[in-house]
Amino acid sequence: MVLLVATGWGALVLLFTGPTKAHWAQASLAAAYVVGSVAVLLWLRPLWRALAVWGVGLIAIFIWWSSLRPSNDLDWQPDVAKLAWVDVNGDRLTVHNVRDFDYRSETDFTAHYEDRVYDVSKLRGVDLFMSYWGSPAIAHTIVSWDFEGAPPLAISIETRKAKGQEYSAVKGFFRQYNIIYVAADERDIVRVRTNYRGEDVYLYRLKATPEQARALLIDYVATMNALVETPEFYNALVDNCTTSIRHHVTRVEPNPPRADWRLLANGYGDRMLYERGSIDTRLPFEALRAKSHINAVARSLDQDPDFSQGIRTGLPDPRTGSPSNRR
Repeated sequence: MVLLVATGWGALVLLFTGPTKAHWAQASLAAAYVVGSVAVLLWLRPLWRALAVWGVGLIAIFIWWSSLRPSNDLDWQPDVAKLAWVDVNGDRLTVHNVRDFDYRSETDFTAHYEDRVYDVSKLRGVDLFMSYWGSPAIAHTIVSWDFEGAPPLAISIETRKAKGQEYSAVKGFFRQYNIIYVAADERDIVRVRTNYRGEDVYLYRLKATPEQARALLIDYVATMNALVETPEFYNALVDNCTTSIRHHVTRVEPNPPRADWRLLANGYGDRMLYERGSIDTRLPFEALRAKSHINAVARSLDQDPDFSQGIRTGLPDPRTGSPSNRR
């Protein structure tokens, strides 16, 4: 099994990141590697010699794999064309390249980036969006910071795709994409999912103090600024939209929660948060989840300037008030 898994990994590396750009050539190289590996292991004897030859091939692939480096200098797709970065001056954060696109459809939009200033002393808390497009076990997670007197700051950890690339869950394991922290207005990054992509989006208010929200945001900022100078690869297992959030939480919380299988099957992450008391628990979970589904209200608000306030109206909030009667 070890030999099988290792050979499969080597074949996938050649298939997705091989030294040639032509897909047919990458596929041919991967197939040749598999056939050669099987032939060597089955027929070359003594066994130690077969393992030695097989090992040399795997090491050569690993050396190639290790030589790959991410770059910020590619022709990027418009929605990830600009990296967000932040000037920190005491409590004042100037966030550069906040995305605020005007959508007419999922693929037809007017691109717009701007700089926004936030006062972290006016942080009220932090919220979590979960967006589903297929399997109930998989969701995209977006963290959004709620400020008094300013629109929320949503940050989505995503794959940074070059023009011509499409997202693939399998390719996400094989250094095909950079990781990007998209800072955006919620009318952009949430509305494109609810109103144009047809994804099911849920919004949960987190039971985090302003101090915890601030520590988490500052840790995000440090990573965002580092990525401008030193790009990193996205990894579908250890550096994705949810596991990266956990990395930030473990760095700022003195007693971070233990790891949980639902960090990988992150579509069930809201139930995990409910069991931990991180979201409102005054309602049964299914009732809370039903109230947290924001698609209908998001569609009704569409380009309303009060979009962010509207999608939160009546939501159960563990920081204040009582469970909502919103249906």
